[in-house]
Formats: sequence, C-alpha cells, structure tokens
Amino acid sequence: MADDTRLRKYQALLAPGSAMRDGLERILHGRTGALIVLGNSRSVLNASSGGFEIDVDFTPQALRELSKLDGGIIMSTDLDRIVRAGVHFVPEGSLPTAETGTRHRSADRMAQQTGVPVVTVSASMSTIALFMDGQRHPVERPEQIISRASQALAAHASYRQRLNELTAQLTSLEVADQVTVRDVTLVAQRLAMLRRLGTELSGYVTALGIEGRLLELQVREQNQGLDELADALAEDYRPAESDAPFGWAGLGALHTDGLFDVLEVARVFGFSADQLDTGITPRGYRQVQAIPRLPQSVVHRVVEHFGSLQAIIGATIPDLLEVDGIGDQRARLIREGVLRIAEHALQDSRRG
Repeated sequence: MADDTRLRKYQALLAPGSAMRDGLERILHGRTGALIVLGNSRSVLNASSGGFEIDVDFTPQALRELSKLDGGIIMSTDLDRIVRAGVHFVPEGSLPTAETGTRHRSADRMAQQTGVPVVTVSASMSTIALFMDGQRHPVERPEQIISRASQALAAHASYRQRLNELTAQLTSLEVADQVTVRDVTLVAQRLAMLRRLGTELSGYVTALGIEGRLLELQVREQNQGLDELADALAEDYRPAESDAPFGWAGLGALHTDGLFDVLEVARVFGFSADQLDTGITPRGYRQVQAIPRLPQSVVHRVVEHFGSLQAIIGATIPDLLEVDGIGDQRARLIREGVLRIAEHALQDSRRG
C-alpha cells in the first residue's frame, strides 16, 4: 500500500494541469528528449557527473529550455527548483533492466540505485515515462486513460447493480432467519470486487489530473455507501467467540482469480469454507443503521442489547425503552423502521 501511495503521489505531480506535466509536454512538442531525476539526494549526486549548478526556480519554460542541453536534469526533492542541468548519470551497469535505449536504461538504473523517481521524455517515440522501484510507468495521454477508465466504470456500475440485488436478497433472508455462509460470502465477494475496481478507478482519476473531475464525481456516486456496507457486514457476522482474523483485510491481498472462487473468499473472509450451507444469524447492524436519523451510538446500543436481528424485529416499544438512552420517540422510530424493513423484505421475496 505504501508503494501504491508513493506512485499515486508522483502520478498526480505528472498529471494534466500540473506545472511539471506542462514542462514535459513542452519538451515533447519541441521534439527533444529529456531525463529528469525528481530529487537531489546524496545517492543521486554520487551517481552524477559533470553538468552545471543551476539552482533556479522551477518553471515549465525553464525545464523546456534546460532540456536542450546534453545530459540530464536534477530537481530538488520538493520539485520547486532545478538544481543541476547537463548532468551525465553513471549508475551501476550491473543493475538489471529490460530497457534498450540509452536514456531509458540510465533512468531505470538511476531509479533502482538511488530510490528516487526518474522521468524520461522520448523524442523518437513521443512518450513520457516514470521509472520507480524497478518499474516503468507510462505517462499516458488523457484520451488513452479515459478510454480504459470508461470500461472500468461500466464494469463497476454492473457490479454495483449486482451487489444491490444480492444485498436485497440477503435482507429478505435475514428477516426470514434463513441466511447461510454462502449468502454472506456472495455479498462479500461482490463488494471486494467493487473495491478493487474502485482502486483502479482512483488511479485513473489521479493520472487524469484536471481532466478527471467528471470521472471522480461518477466514481464517488457509485461508491456511495460501500464502506458502511462493508463495516456492517463484518460486524453482523463476526464470530462471537473467536480470535481468528475476520473481515476485509485478507480479501484486499487476494489474487484476482481467488476473488472468483466462493470457497476461497469464504475462507479468507473468516468463515469455514467447508460449511457454506451452514445457517448463521446476523446481529442486525446493517438493518438498524438503515433506519433514518438514528445515530451510530444508538445503533450499537440496540444491537448489543438484543444480540440478534430476530430479537430486534420481535422487540416491542417497552422492550426498546429498556435500552440505555432510548426514549419513547426514538423507540417508536426504531420499531416502525424495523417493521418497514421487514415488510419490504417480504414483498421482495414474493416478487422473487
């Protein structure tokens, strides 16, 4: 995750609308190349030779003009200043690289040896690339990113629709007290897939910079309520007397192929994979927190007091008044809300 965060940071610095991207585009349009080290650590200076001490404020225009010199450019670590220009970089030749061009080989090896990101602009190929942690990350044009982002967004919408169907089905089963491990696992599986797609889409938003504002709004809308659903699902079905890991942590690291395997998802989530058809009872977090105008602290007290959704559904107003901090008005709100949820679930089951 730390590596992803670092990559996102530099992708944002190179995104459309940023001053650095403006400078790189100027170099590209001028049909010249460039090799730019994004930091002036001691290890960078040790792997550098010659060049000129510049130490001037960074501007896109200055970056473009200094790229005309033979050799590379070194930026300050905060990227506010251009420290040196016309530098010859001499990283260890024994460092492995799949790159073939001289500039790209040097960039890859410099990034590996120093741990500092390096950007290249290729005049012959009209491309910009970021080298970091032994990997090359193409800095794509907005239209290329938008094309892939549109496909991912469509897949995300389809998965969200399926998740809505599965959660409605789970609600009906919860009200009827007929939930199995498989039913919960199917919801967890779809939600984990959505989260993974959401991470991919967030990467596109970052890489698009100012061009990604519409995509960001669409992603936010489609992600609405997912975190709350994830938390409630884990709390509803967490084993009462077990110290074993349970919930979403393991699913984040699961290989994509594993997400399509219900048995594997059940195991990683914390269930016994050989008991998919075993009945389980929800505590009621998801349903109670769906009641409007009900603070989370009250949701927690209600669930802790009654222990299960079935007990909450069967609770009368006098029963609810026994919960600490609940008065007559809030007791009626909870009672009416739970009955409304049960009625809708019954109607959905009849339609299904």
